[in-house]
Amino acid sequence: MPEIIPAIIAKDPEDLKNKIRLIEPYVAAVQLDVMDGIFVPNKTWKEPDDLEKIKTKLFFEVHLMIEKPQTVTERWLESKVKRIILHWEALEKIHGHEMTPYKTASRPGFPVIDLAEEAHRHNKELGVALNPNTPISTLDSFINDIDLVLLMSVNPGKAGQEFQEKVIPKIIALRQKYPDVKIEVDGGVNPQNAKKLAQAGANILVAGSAIFESGDVGKAIEELKQSLN
Repeated sequence: MPEIIPAIIAKDPEDLKNKIRLIEPYVAAVQLDVMDGIFVPNKTWKEPDDLEKIKTKLFFEVHLMIEKPQTVTERWLESKVKRIILHWEALEKIHGHEMTPYKTASRPGFPVIDLAEEAHRHNKELGVALNPNTPISTLDSFINDIDLVLLMSVNPGKAGQEFQEKVIPKIIALRQKYPDVKIEVDGGVNPQNAKKLAQAGANILVAGSAIFESGDVGKAIEELKQSLN
């Protein structure tokens, strides 16, 4: 059965802490959405050092929706997060000379393989996110070097968007092409579509609005879990 992971969009450190406390009793992991106001229109909390002040056993993954991930990756690698997810649509714009302090020589799979190696040296996972219109063939040169693929089922950057059904055949195709890949789906996930995503081959379902706008996060998480049966 797929894991349900709440997605937190925090305005500031206090908002982050409050939302973590809300979902902490019900899940083992949480996704932290970080936006720079450039790659996507919205801007959120984005200071990894703030996590050091939060005592929790939750597994943290961070979803970096930012224009120049190479400028902040090092800070996140030194933080409490266990998995870092970067967008291919930002990664493909990186040039070799911008990868300091990482490697600067381009090769097939650049820059993802370089970043994956650095993440693994820090005992962290690296995931790559694809927007709804980005083909899965993008993954071919580095799929064996990363730990997870995040398929967006909405355009990134805004909570509460309508789920895009076209992600379902995309999940099926990715699962058929790479049977062992860990697939995460993010965007518009709710009890009405969760089972279809699971049947298509998703391992992890990320839900934001369905949980935090429900009025009862515990009940919302339980309904998502029950919808998978």
